[in-house]
Amino acid sequence: MWCDNCLLLFPLHVGAMAWAFIIMAYSIAGGIFLFKYGSFLFFVYPDYQIYGGIAMAVGGLALICIFALGNRSYIWTRASKFLWPFVIVISAIRAIVMIVELQRGKDNIQWECDNGGQQWTDTSTATATSTSTFPSGFCTTGFSNLNVAFILGLLIDLVFQIYMFFLIWRYQKRLESYQNMKGPFAGGYYA
Repeated sequence: MWCDNCLLLFPLHVGAMAWAFIIMAYSIAGGIFLFKYGSFLFFVYPDYQIYGGIAMAVGGLALICIFALGNRSYIWTRASKFLWPFVIVISAIRAIVMIVELQRGKDNIQWECDNGGQQWTDTSTATATSTSTFPSGFCTTGFSNLNVAFILGLLIDLVFQIYMFFLIWRYQKRLESYQNMKGPFAGGYYA
């Protein structure tokens, strides 16, 4: 027999909605950050937009989970439960590639910090100039701290997503359990 409250940090229904909101908030904020400043950290053109798009997709799926949980919708809960494993795998691949690309571009990031936040461009492919600059707060912390923060953030993101998948799975099982309990039982006479 399964324990209804095992491994839950919050009550299942409202807690899962709060957890999905947290995932949605930081994923959308991270996606906006990557769209705006990703070119300062990842130096191949579409990479940072792909990473930002994946973050927005995670935020969108978390929003679908909020609506599914808020409406007690069995269909949307099943759809969310079906999509989370794919999103988790894609996010894990994204995390690995982001870590590798950050390591590969650490000299370019250092060059940007040494040159007042100006965006690094390969001189052979430089066609357009950007007027935006790299935020100075990232340069004062140093690359090693920035790298550790990104790695920890990506790992925490994966753990949060796996826990959200568990919450959606658990909520779907609860809906299935109570869906079969259609009363009144015993003709409506209870002792």
